[in-house]
Amino acid sequence: MSAIQYCLNTSTIRPAALMEKIHIAGLAGYRAIELWNDDLSAHVQQGGSLTEVRRALDDQGLQVPTVIAAFGWLESTGPAHQLALDEIKRRLEQAAAVGARHLIASPAMEACDLSQGGARYRELLELGRQFGVKPAMEYLGFVGSVYTIAQGWQIVQDAADPDASLIMDPFHILRGGSPLADIALVPGEKVAIWHWNDIPGTKPVGQQSDADRVLPGDGVGPLKEIERLALQQGYQGFVSLELFNPTLWQRDPEEVARLGMEKMKAYFSG
Repeated sequence: MSAIQYCLNTSTIRPAALMEKIHIAGLAGYRAIELWNDDLSAHVQQGGSLTEVRRALDDQGLQVPTVIAAFGWLESTGPAHQLALDEIKRRLEQAAAVGARHLIASPAMEACDLSQGGARYRELLELGRQFGVKPAMEYLGFVGSVYTIAQGWQIVQDAADPDASLIMDPFHILRGGSPLADIALVPGEKVAIWHWNDIPGTKPVGQQSDADRVLPGDGVGPLKEIERLALQQGYQGFVSLELFNPTLWQRDPEEVARLGMEKMKAYFSG
């Protein structure tokens, strides 16, 4: 892919059924869609198949940059670690079945020893190669373990694996207190995907949660500066609309997806 293109993270229209989300993303003009393992599991449990999900994606011309997410890989020990890896294998298999390039690897909620982060992430990458899916490291601004760009990038570097990459996200950059200058730590080709969203001015950013995210341009985040720095790093890939806003979940999902596309077009090349 030679230019920035727009993607819809299905968390933005979470109440809709999986197949409806895929249909809506195609109608709204997105070129890609980020799916969640829980949605894929629910679809199968309700009698559907991943084969029909893949067919629906192909019918809409949608790529799948990521599936979300792998948990427990960083902080678990002993038998719990093997259980976490077994579940991650299942999620990698799901990601492969729908043609995803990456499975997002989420950090621990609580503070933990990060000295083994690189080795743990490398273990995931080796596991992912069995399925043809590359786990992508994620920092989360509100957790106690990996909450800054610098911490996430250190784990990527410590993994010393050519498939290692990082997820970038304005909300988590600002929520976790990363200096914007730290965007320059990460070469564009090492970014798996840029999530895109804004922060409201209604409460201190350090007190915000996922539910506070707003549509790009509706908040007070320095999105134009973040865009400039991302492009300066040579990023070429998908930019994905990712919100968890309950107010948006109450609206018509097709309307939200179309509005999100309009808001996204104020950024990057489209």
